[in-house]
Amino acid sequence: MARADKTAAVAELRSAFESSSGAVLTEYRGLTVAQLSELRRSLGDNARFAVVKNTLTKIAAREAGVAEELEQLLQGPSAIAFVRGDVVEAAKGLRDFSKANPDLVIKGGVVDGKPMTPDEITKLASLESREVLLAKLAGAMKASMGNAAAAFNALPVKAAQLADALRAKRESEGEAPAEAPAAASDEG
Repeated sequence: MARADKTAAVAELRSAFESSSGAVLTEYRGLTVAQLSELRRSLGDNARFAVVKNTLTKIAAREAGVAEELEQLLQGPSAIAFVRGDVVEAAKGLRDFSKANPDLVIKGGVVDGKPMTPDEITKLASLESREVLLAKLAGAMKASMGNAAAAFNALPVKAAQLADALRAKRESEGEAPAEAPAAASDEG
């Protein structure tokens, strides 16, 4: 690779690290070109899967500030899934593909600047999608607001029922209900 090509490749990788919400490193040894194409299609628009050169990736990772998390993972043939959207969806795609194709090995990665082990990425893949979690949160908030409204509405109703029960009890005990004082008229 010519020096200009290497510089451009490093700049592109650095940009990918900086603009992505996560990067998952994999080893692809043993996968065919057709399988790699299938993996790229399965990740869709959510992630970009790229075969990388380790030395150039180390330089780009250093420039992007994620070298510490990634350098020990850059051994052997490496490919990176740069995630631009929901990290959970990309992790699910990689996990499912690696189950069907054991030659794809998830080495680890970085999500929001934090290092992730292969086990943590697998756990991340078992989460529900962001949209489902947000829908559940909205449902829980709506239910709690409904419960609060019912509680606030119940207070005056209960007070009126208690007043009615007290009036009925007094009537049954023979007490005359308290009447409002008559207005005195001025004679003059």
